[in-house]
Amino acid sequence: MTHVPSVIAALAVLPAAVAAQDIWKTTDPDHPWAFPADHWAHPAYQTEWWYFTGHLTTTDAEARRIGYQFTFFRVGIVPERPSLASDWATASLIMGHFALTDLDAGRHGFSEILYRPTTFLGGFGDPGDSLIAWSVAPAGTGGVWTLRWNGDRFDLAARDDTRGITLELSARPTKPLVFHGPGGYSRKGTRPGAASLYYSFTRLATAGVVTMGGERLGVRGESWMDHEFGSNQLTETQRGWDWFSLRLDDGRDLMIYVLRDRNGRPDFALGTLVAPDGTARGLTPEEWTLRATGAWTSDATGARYPSGWTIRVPGAALALLVTPEIRAQENVSDLIPGLFYWEGAVLVHDDAGQAVGRGYVELTGYGTARRPAI
Repeated sequence: MTHVPSVIAALAVLPAAVAAQDIWKTTDPDHPWAFPADHWAHPAYQTEWWYFTGHLTTTDAEARRIGYQFTFFRVGIVPERPSLASDWATASLIMGHFALTDLDAGRHGFSEILYRPTTFLGGFGDPGDSLIAWSVAPAGTGGVWTLRWNGDRFDLAARDDTRGITLELSARPTKPLVFHGPGGYSRKGTRPGAASLYYSFTRLATAGVVTMGGERLGVRGESWMDHEFGSNQLTETQRGWDWFSLRLDDGRDLMIYVLRDRNGRPDFALGTLVAPDGTARGLTPEEWTLRATGAWTSDATGARYPSGWTIRVPGAALALLVTPEIRAQENVSDLIPGLFYWEGAVLVHDDAGQAVGRGYVELTGYGTARRPAI
C-alpha cells in the first residue's frame, strides 16, 4: 500500500498518449445506455466517479445548515486484473472523498480513503447487486464507506472517527436523469476522444443523519448526483477546471464547466440547462459567460482560487451572482502528495440581489503545475 499514492501521481503526470497505451476503451458517442445497469462501474474505461453534493438542514429546532460532498473514484491501472497468484493483484484503485461543512459556524471537515480493490479492502459491485462501490473506512475508524442503488434511491454512508464526521443519507431523484452532451457524450476538448460519458440527477430529495463535533444530527435537504466515466478526457495541455452545479428556485438547474490550459486560460467549455420538467438543453460557450469577482488564498497550500463569480445566460434570462457560503472549503489530501482542490457550497443571487438558488463549485489545478490526478 505504500506505493499506491505514487501510482496515482505517476498516472497524473504521464502524457495522455503514454498513459493510455491504446489499452483503454475510447469514449463512444453512441454508448448504448441501459439503466439501472449504467449506475455501476465501467472497468473498460480508465477513470470513473460517482459524485454527490448537497445542502442539508438539521431537523432540530436550531435548523443548522450543512453542506456535504461524497465521492467514489475508480482509477484504472490496467483494464483487466493481472493473472497473479495474489489477493493483492488489482486492475484499479478505489478512492473516496467525503466532506462536511457547517455553513453557519464556518467549519469544514474532509476525509479520504485510498485502497486497492480486494475482498477485504473495497471494490465495485455488479449490476443486480445493490452495492455500487465500497471500501473500509480510513485507518483508525471501523466500518465501511458504501454507495448503493436501491431501486428508487441512492444510499450513501461514510465515517471518519478521527475527524469526528459521519454521513448516512438516502437520496431519491425527484427529476429525471439528464445527459450532458448529445447522448451523454460530454466533450472536454477538440481532440478526438477528449470526452467522457456523463449523466446527472440534478435534484434528489435527501434525508438521514450526519455527525459533526460529536453531535449526531438528523438532516434533510436536496442533492445533486453526477456519474462520469471515460479514458484520458483531458488533453496534454489542460491543467484544471472550474465546474458549477446550480439548483435555482424557479426549478431550473444549471451545469457549466471551463477547462483551463497550463497558462490558466480557458481551453474548452460547455454547459447544460435543465428545465423544471427535466428537459435538458446543451449550452455552447457562446451562450454564456463566466467571470470571477474575487479571489481567496489557502493558508494550507498557498493556492489562489477564484472566489465569487457572475454567470450570464442571456438566452435564458439568467444573470447570476455566485458566492461561496464560506471561503475555506479546500480539500487537501494526506494520502496523495500535491493533491488538493476547492469544493464548496455556494449561494446564488440575481442581479438585483435576490436569493434565487444554491449549488456547489469545484476548482482544480490551482496552485500547481501538475495535471489533476483524476
